[in-house]
Amino acid sequence: MNGARVSPGDTPARVPHPGLSRRADVVMGTIVTIDVPRQMTSAAATRAHAEAVSRAFDWFHEVERVCTRFNSESELMQLAGRPGVPVPVGPILFEAIRFALAVAAASGGAFDPTIGLRMERRGFNREHRTGRVVTTHADSGDDATYRDVHIDEGNRTVTLTRPMLLDLGAVAKGLAIDLAARELAPVEHFAIDAGGDLYLAGLNPDGAPWSAGIRHPESDGLLGTLRVSDRAVCTSGTYERRSPSDPDARHIIDPRTGTSPVDLISATVVAPSAMLADALATTAFVLGPVGGRRLIDEHNVCGVFITSTFERLVTGGCGSDALVID
Repeated sequence: MNGARVSPGDTPARVPHPGLSRRADVVMGTIVTIDVPRQMTSAAATRAHAEAVSRAFDWFHEVERVCTRFNSESELMQLAGRPGVPVPVGPILFEAIRFALAVAAASGGAFDPTIGLRMERRGFNREHRTGRVVTTHADSGDDATYRDVHIDEGNRTVTLTRPMLLDLGAVAKGLAIDLAARELAPVEHFAIDAGGDLYLAGLNPDGAPWSAGIRHPESDGLLGTLRVSDRAVCTSGTYERRSPSDPDARHIIDPRTGTSPVDLISATVVAPSAMLADALATTAFVLGPVGGRRLIDEHNVCGVFITSTFERLVTGGCGSDALVID
């Protein structure tokens, strides 16, 4: 689970507020919840909202079906089985790869989607529903980088110039959240929580901006709270998943060194889209306080970092009236 969590009003996270209608599902290796404030609306409007929520969940299942590396039948895994040739791919996979490569280039490789095999070797290779261990039979060594992936915008093809396995975990969930949020746009007021990656639209049941708490890594408490409307909030941190085979192996690694970053406990990003917030949070966590702040400032979004000494650092992009840090 990531380090941001939504709390409507003063209600503790994951306890349904009496003014909310909630639906939850297990997908993409986490629990996804969608909350919609109850309003005095017609029966037809209530049905329309429920149908929009169902379609929003469909996007999560579709992105997982396409982008997972835990199913040999996924489009991502079919691509991995065809190195050296341009492979036509669908719009979801193409956009996820295109965006991941853009972030990789902008960060000088601090973010890199070609780490799939290294993640497998660190023990992050279990399918979340069955617990089945997934092993990819590909020999690329550890020196494949994003520069070994070529995309053709015109023909919508992807070429892996050498055997490799892409890991799109830091962008695919954000993409699913954004697609779900687009589906829910007519609802106006809603909260999507995908294992701590959030999109918060409109107002909560009390008529105020939604409250997103930054989790304390060593307790059940919070290190801070963000008041957010019409923004995504995503956090990367040291308390994320650890390998079942190696307790010291963290889910986030620096692709340039193969090691787990230690300068930050968490990096939270507030941005217009979840795909951007998720990717920037992961990248900022890898880059650390100085490089991470520079990256966040370059993209003119809000970043809140917690250092290894529990110092809180807030970037300049957090200074709008719509965003208050408690």
